[in-house]
Amino acid sequence: MVIQIQPTTQTLYDQDYYLWLRTTINQLRAGQFSAVDLDNLLEELETMGRSEKRGIKSLLIRLFEHLLKLTYWDRERERNEGHWKGEIRTFRREIKERLKESPSLKPYILEIFDECYQDARTEASDRSQLAIDIFPVIPIGSLEQILDENWFPE
Repeated sequence: MVIQIQPTTQTLYDQDYYLWLRTTINQLRAGQFSAVDLDNLLEELETMGRSEKRGIKSLLIRLFEHLLKLTYWDRERERNEGHWKGEIRTFRREIKERLKESPSLKPYILEIFDECYQDARTEASDRSQLAIDIFPVIPIGSLEQILDENWFPE
């Protein structure tokens, strides 16, 4: 029987993420910059940025979807209007909180605005079983309008 010995290349990051995180924070606070696992720290920071963008995109799609259902899904409006309005307010609040924490995401929202609206049209159509052409191709409101807590489409 031949036993192969593999070199141990696993880092603290691979073995215990939380311990790696606490260690990295402590090293940075203590000014021990040369001890910091820079490759994994950079990877984590990049992941955090992508996660923020994904989160805001998801919230924007959900917001548009509920605005569309509220406006165009007549058959279900009476039964679901309160729920949809509550969801709209929640999505608005969460988007505003993220923009307050990271104002540099506002240009990103403007960049993805039309794409998110088109995705929301598809999802609203799927969920309502209404034909997609019921929903206007052009967004039903501006960014300022859809984030305005008192605005609902006519």
